Order: sequence, then structure tokens, then C-alpha cells
Amino acid sequence: MRRWPDNCIDHCIADPPFNMSKKRGLGWAFSSHVTMEESWDRFSEDEFFQFNVEWLREVCRVVKPNGNILVFGTYHNIYQLGFILQSGLNRRVLNSIVWYKPNAQPNITARMLAESTEQLVWAVNGTPEGPEKASKWTFNYWEAKAMNGDKQMRNLWEFPVTPRGERDLGKHPSQKPLALLERLVQVGTAPGDLILDPFGGAGTLALASERHGREWVLVELEAEYASLTRERLKRDRRERLTP
Repeated sequence: MRRWPDNCIDHCIADPPFNMSKKRGLGWAFSSHVTMEESWDRFSEDEFFQFNVEWLREVCRVVKPNGNILVFGTYHNIYQLGFILQSGLNRRVLNSIVWYKPNAQPNITARMLAESTEQLVWAVNGTPEGPEKASKWTFNYWEAKAMNGDKQMRNLWEFPVTPRGERDLGKHPSQKPLALLERLVQVGTAPGDLILDPFGGAGTLALASERHGREWVLVELEAEYASLTRERLKRDRRERLTP
């Protein structure tokens, strides 16, 4: 991304590493199951903060003025991301979106509440005049209202965790459901827009973008996930073209 020109992307929807793996992976008391144990999701505290500053700074540089920046997180990282965007990079935060998972994994420790949500920070990119001048961000209010039974859409969205049918070609440990990404694309971007996902993963943003007439660019370092994205796109295009 450092080689890309300024202001070349309309919007960014990012699902970055959460740093849940830590030293030994995210596990559970009284169980050998490890939920998250990935080398790309493992940072020291200082490394993680600097990593988030650097990629968010590049996103803010390549996204056009007034472009939307939507970033996923959990309690592991969402507060840090919001702080960096708002205080470190001086971007205007418009909303938070809470994704409620009705079938989330239970907590078997009996020491805290069952974690059943992820969150998104919705920020708008700055303008040359400053973040307070950002005013022409994309929000498709009427489409959102129509999707919500002709009622104003709230910021609490209920979607089950990614179904098995979306993982049959392979899976990513933090793969998001297609329906969730489709809603983000429909609500926060316009047809023909170019959307960036700097952590491509299983390629769900690419599928959602193509289904709704948007362009996309993904960055993915892991060959396994890049290959998975290509296979998912190939099948989705074929199915959409089949009468």
C-alpha cells in the first residue's frame, strides 16, 4: 500500500488481526480447545499498537476525502482502533455498529459473560480542511430503511456466525458471514465504488462487492487464503450466471 497513490480508493472495510492469539493462542479453561492460534495474529503489546497505527495511516492516505472507513474489532482491539482513528489520526467517528451473534460460542469458564458480539468503528476520512469538514460521506439511508422492513436501521445488527456452507471450500479463523458484508457494502458504498480490504482473508468482501456492482481490491499475504478467495469468487460468479 505504501506504493499506491494518494486518494485512489473510495472506501475501506477492514477486518484486521485482533491479537487474540497472544503467546499460546486463545484457549479456554478446563478445555484443550484453542479458538485462535495464528502466527499472523500474534504481537507484543507495543508491536500491536504500532502495527495498527501504520496500517490505519496508510488507509487514511489512500482513501479519498469523505470516504468511509469501517473497521471490525472485539474488546481485544476495538478501543485501541477507535483511539488511533479519532485521536491519533484525527478522523471523525460517525457510528459504532454492534454485530450480535445469536449462536456465538458459549463461555465455559463461568467467570465472565459469554462474548456474543463484534463491533465496527465507522469513521469518515478527513479532508484537506480537517476532519470537522468531512460531511459528504456515503450513507444509503433509504436502502437501509427498506432492508429493515421500512423502519430506520439501528446500529445493532443480528447475524449468525458464518455458516458451514460458506466454509466448504476452506475456512479462515475469523471469516465473516457474507450477509453481514453485503449489508455493509449496500449501506456504506455506492455502485461502481472501489472498496479496499487490506486483510483479505477468505475474500468475503470481494464476493459482497461483486454481488452489488462495486469494485474491490484485497491485500492478503497468506497464499492459502488468496487461493481460497479465487475459488470462492470463481464459484460465485458461475452460480450467478447460471439460470
